[in-house]
Amino acid sequence: MPQLRLQNILFCAAVLLLFASGCSKVDYAKIDDPAYLRVFNNLNYVVGLENKDEEVPFLTMLIDPEMDQSGMPVKAGIKGDFLDQREPYAPPYPSHVGSSISYKNPEYPGKENVLVGPVLNGFDLSSWAQIPSGKHRIVFMFRPVNNVPFFNLESRLKQKVLIDTTIMLDSKEVYTLHILQKNFLTKKNGIYLRKENFHKLSLSDSLVYVNFYNMSAKGFQESSNELKEANRKSGSLRYGIKDNMNIFQSLFTSEKTMLSPVYSSTYKFMGQLTRNSEVLEVSKYYSFPLFADPKSNGIYTNIWQRFDLMSIGMNPANNPYEPFLMNTDGNWAPINCMLDGKSALQGNDNGAQLPNMIINIHSGIHNPRSFATVNTIEIVNGNVYLTTIQRKYAPPIY
Repeated sequence: MPQLRLQNILFCAAVLLLFASGCSKVDYAKIDDPAYLRVFNNLNYVVGLENKDEEVPFLTMLIDPEMDQSGMPVKAGIKGDFLDQREPYAPPYPSHVGSSISYKNPEYPGKENVLVGPVLNGFDLSSWAQIPSGKHRIVFMFRPVNNVPFFNLESRLKQKVLIDTTIMLDSKEVYTLHILQKNFLTKKNGIYLRKENFHKLSLSDSLVYVNFYNMSAKGFQESSNELKEANRKSGSLRYGIKDNMNIFQSLFTSEKTMLSPVYSSTYKFMGQLTRNSEVLEVSKYYSFPLFADPKSNGIYTNIWQRFDLMSIGMNPANNPYEPFLMNTDGNWAPINCMLDGKSALQGNDNGAQLPNMIINIHSGIHNPRSFATVNTIEIVNGNVYLTTIQRKYAPPIY
């Protein structure tokens, strides 16, 4: 009996030690003069027989690395490991922290335990990491798809450099860095560092904002469709769009159908979209009223958004293509921002699928309550991505 009791005591002690190690405190080094950085891996190709010589786009980011005599990195000021291809939706909060058992990280900081950005002008920057401002060397390395930390890999696996360049980060500025394929034919890769300005603008709480980027590689749309990955959720965008397109916006209230349009916001011309992966300028933000539906009660709305990207000279009213056609020669590609982005329109629709831009959540005494957001839609080589930013809101009252 004493021996059994001793075994139980030792077992309980081991369990307590396990819990203690799993909940260990992370000590963060204070950064006196930070910039704020978010990184996405947009290399969305899949390695197959046709491109078997390309590296799998699974990366490690090293900021201010130290190299040995052979040029192999041995340490770094900042490391972002296990950087996987980005997901279609980047929500307004760091949802990847603590909510996934996968070692893969769909963005940086994502799952990394690092100091994150504050609330600036009401916007939550917890999806941006704090980085010391100033000039930095930044290196992206190909790495094996496994859960071994980069610096614990064998030496031969730490020598494949994707990008080695320098960046300048200004104090208190907000940056989004994209790893991109710049040329579809030559497979040239590079980075695109954008200094954001949403936190500096006078934006209304009653308007939903969105801007657009086509960061596709040069030559993607013109290349043979057989060379492109068929992403079902991208609809007709999977084959690319022309370098210059017009953007038309429509709003609907009927779930999974276009039967109940908000007539004041149907096929509304917003502006033009030009392919660009080089010029580092923030695109213009367009807006629509949060409560555009006259039937809404000013607290909750169920409207969803559709954007028709059409070649110059075309518009949705005289669209020559059937709504089920996936190959439109790059002249037309709709994007549906509806529900959670995983539900398609009823019928055979060729629209890309993304989540609704409006956040509906329990806040105060209202469950749900609708909130306006600031959004960015980015198109990269047949894939489309949505990033949503939200202001802080009142916690729920139960």
